Amino acid sequence: MNYEDALIGLARENPDVAVLTAENRAAIRSLPGELGPQFIDFGIAEQTMVGAAAGLALRGRVPVVHALAAFLTMRAFEFIRTDVALARLPVILVGSVPGLLSDANGPTHQAIEDVALMRGIPNMTVVCPADETEMVNALPVLIARRAPSYLRFNSTAAVDRRHATFEVGRAEVLRDGTDVTILTYGLLVAEAIVAAAILEARGVSTAVVNLRTLKPVDDEAIARAAARTPLLVTLEDHLVPGALSSITSEIMAGRGLRSRLLTIGLHDRWFRPGLLGDVLRFEGLAGEQIAARIHQETKQHVH
Repeated sequence: MNYEDALIGLARENPDVAVLTAENRAAIRSLPGELGPQFIDFGIAEQTMVGAAAGLALRGRVPVVHALAAFLTMRAFEFIRTDVALARLPVILVGSVPGLLSDANGPTHQAIEDVALMRGIPNMTVVCPADETEMVNALPVLIARRAPSYLRFNSTAAVDRRHATFEVGRAEVLRDGTDVTILTYGLLVAEAIVAAAILEARGVSTAVVNLRTLKPVDDEAIARAAARTPLLVTLEDHLVPGALSSITSEIMAGRGLRSRLLTIGLHDRWFRPGLLGDVLRFEGLAGEQIAARIHQETKQHVH
């Protein structure tokens, strides 16, 4: 089932669900005709839309709000913080084309700080699915929770296995290993799996953990990985400060864990626009490039 069909079904089952968009209909083109008054397009007015979502939530609705991730999390930040999160309102914020998924767009449309911004807001849940299947699995859970949530929209094809049951705050171990653990989320889960297979062929036992929710994060999964493998790798299509690398560092420092940490992500710059495959390769985030970087790191620390 795709995201659009899942959302239509959930809205029909629950008349409290309202679907809002700021002229961002790419993934929900059928909804106006299917949902009638449960669907509202605000045009290019993200702040107004989030404020209206808060009002609807105060009247008992569960708004599912859609906009480009860069404009939703930055232009409407104060409205999210003050109108939605402060009051713990059940608004689900769906950020489209986050991270490298904005591939051909330039810096103004690149949401590479969205996770850091959203996880910094009290009461906010941050969900980063690996693919469309996991996103569809997460959607009813978020609606049922009736709490402020940010969902990084990801409609990419499923990774090479069925996902475990989605739970907020519970990571998914995709591969076990004893030499390296790759901690990741979202788009780059698929690249991590490719990298792990290459590393295994080179004799490096590699675990892959799909974090899925970065707030609340599964800190026990990160702690177990740090205790089991001498090298942790954080892999993300986000600026390195503020998201998974920072989360992992916070957990390791707080628990006195001493594994080496290799951070792979965007370091203090926007990415070069292009087709997604070209962007991944240019930024060194394709599976084979990730494997090469990790392999080099393991060789440098062999005693």
